[in-house]
Amino acid sequence: MSASRIGLILPSRSNGVFSRDKVLTIDTMNPTVKNVEYAVRGPIVQRAMQIEKELREGVKKPFTEVIKANIGDAHAMGQQPITFFRQVLALCSYPELLNENMFPEDAKNRARRILQACGGGSVGAYSASQGIDCVRQDVARYIERRDGGVPCDPDNVYLTTGASDGIVTMLKLLVCGEGASRTGVMISIPQYPLYSAALAELGAVQINYYLNEEKCWSMDLSELESSLAEARKHCNPKALCIINPGNPTGQVQSRQCIEDVIRFAAKERLFLMADEVYQDNVYAEGCQFHSFKKVLFELGPEYSDNVELASFHSTSKCYMGECGFRGGYMEVINMDAEVQAQLSKLVSVRLCPPVPGQALMDLVVNSPQPGEPSHITFMKERTATLSLLAEKAKLTEQILNTVPGITCNPVQGAMYSFPNISLPEKSIKEAKALGQAPDMFYCMKLLEETGICLVPGSGFGQKDGTYHFRMTILPPTDKLKILLAKVKEFHQKFTQQYS
Repeated sequence: MSASRIGLILPSRSNGVFSRDKVLTIDTMNPTVKNVEYAVRGPIVQRAMQIEKELREGVKKPFTEVIKANIGDAHAMGQQPITFFRQVLALCSYPELLNENMFPEDAKNRARRILQACGGGSVGAYSASQGIDCVRQDVARYIERRDGGVPCDPDNVYLTTGASDGIVTMLKLLVCGEGASRTGVMISIPQYPLYSAALAELGAVQINYYLNEEKCWSMDLSELESSLAEARKHCNPKALCIINPGNPTGQVQSRQCIEDVIRFAAKERLFLMADEVYQDNVYAEGCQFHSFKKVLFELGPEYSDNVELASFHSTSKCYMGECGFRGGYMEVINMDAEVQAQLSKLVSVRLCPPVPGQALMDLVVNSPQPGEPSHITFMKERTATLSLLAEKAKLTEQILNTVPGITCNPVQGAMYSFPNISLPEKSIKEAKALGQAPDMFYCMKLLEETGICLVPGSGFGQKDGTYHFRMTILPPTDKLKILLAKVKEFHQKFTQQYS
């Protein structure tokens, strides 16, 4: 019987070589992956990289360099590493240095303690899947100090590959069901695109709730209630995500707001996810970081014994800016014991987070103390970094607010401003004719004409009819001033051109 008679499709032979259609094509690949978008490294950034290549090849542009303000990558923008952190990491990476006299004794002691907890005394060995035990203990003690003595069990601490890894892991646990029973997750708009990307990949339902731009991007309880009520018509809302301090919006939520959110989550039986990676980045007078865990416990047993919470921190932000080491942790509160066993199984599949990142996380939560040789230098560097960020936050807000057609809320915290831009109707029509979002059109023109790389607000979500861009405050002050001057000049020119 021939192959064609039984329905087999055999590869064809051309010039003696078999050829066949690809097994994996755009039509046969996982469809949820095609729904993933990540604006922070999207088309604008890809074009910026092309322009950098063109400049290196001698192509003439109306500028000499690309200034990237698209991503919160502190060291790439010139922020200096904390000396103590790098000393200990160097000692952990090359233990022979422990025999040298060039490092302070407290750095050596930290390195020895970390190495003793590593298999074979090497950061090149796998760790336990949940993370190195002594590091988790140090994280727990740090959380207790931060939260005024609220207990933290190291068994509820999971070291992660940056905060992103913990967030995606929790979402994997939460998502289930089909159709009207499919899991819905509430995320703030504007949002950090990790959330929308992860929900798209997992096939979950994204439930938008809008931050109040007129009130400095605060959370609005009535908005949460209406968003949830609408979502329940077509999915099963199970979780509420909060980013505080905010990305991309740079706000710091008040304690009252956090209390309201916890009460709302308790009433509506929602799992809380608190993204707190910018907890040291608070600049505005009168603003203060309040952890969700601390407020939860201060509300009393009615809430602290019942509301399920996962909170996240990272080595990538704050004064550290150590994005490349991919260090982080998450703490889970009131998680069902059987689910937590499944969580432990899930994290074991990826073996362990990067051990150098775990070591760095340990240094963040167990920094030099008064009386130790490195304490004075550490505090000087930490304070200088955060003070400079506070100055640049104020500078960004002040200069942007001098531009007609640009309105910038105070940058209370984090590393970003998210100004509102008024775009002429003619530019909006031209953008739509090209199939582009109007603020994408604006940001692409800004890049091509000035070399400034920003991210359009449409990549983060925004109310219909409003337009924004996100920019980091991380460039060195001199470059930040150049960047802001170029944005000011471009916006005035753009408005004139399309009016």
